[in-house]
Amino acid sequence: MVEQAPFQNVTFPSGGGEAHGYLALPESGSGPALIVIQEWWGLVDHIKDVTDRFATAGFVALAPDLYGGRVAHDGKEAAKLMSELPEAKGAEMLAGAVDYLLQHEAVTSSTVGAIGFCMGGGFVLALAAQQGERVSAAVPFYGVGQGVPESYAGVRAAVQGHYAEQDASYPVEKAREQEAQIREQSGAEVEYFYYDAPHAFANDSNPSGNYRPDAAKLALSRATEFLQARAR
Repeated sequence: MVEQAPFQNVTFPSGGGEAHGYLALPESGSGPALIVIQEWWGLVDHIKDVTDRFATAGFVALAPDLYGGRVAHDGKEAAKLMSELPEAKGAEMLAGAVDYLLQHEAVTSSTVGAIGFCMGGGFVLALAAQQGERVSAAVPFYGVGQGVPESYAGVRAAVQGHYAEQDASYPVEKAREQEAQIREQSGAEVEYFYYDAPHAFANDSNPSGNYRPDAAKLALSRATEFLQARAR
């Protein structure tokens, strides 16, 4: 059964309307901007927790709620919610999130970083391709779904990918092809890491039991350092 997400705490303009999300501030009260993009489950506890962790690392972190408050608890519901999110709508909402963060009084950077997981990993790459110089760093974790762009020519962000060698949802061969395509089409700084793990290995609440703590710790540590180093 689809339920309402309890974590919305900010509202921002998006495509002539309003969108919602979860915003977490660092202890200092200010820092560089970071967008955290959800998996296909929605704005669930795990995404709130990830957003909080990045705020602890010094970022003004925003997780846009791409499903408008709905969350799923099994793969069938999640697939349905993802299928009901048109690519254009998701990209429009994320563009609004970029505008919101770059105008926020707590943000000290003139660009945003972006990190996303599963469906959100695809949208990270779409956002980087769409926003050009406004995104300084893009970190997709096993990016799949309708968010994955066809072209990376617009990417100006440095890209760090984290993909799984045993990923049934996005085979590692496709991830390697994606890495090569980004290098060829964007000319941006690109580094990809591959882990002896299944899909969604960084999600400690994954219902399929795919969480791999050692791989998750290493990947998130690499991602945090990468985003911090390129915040500007």
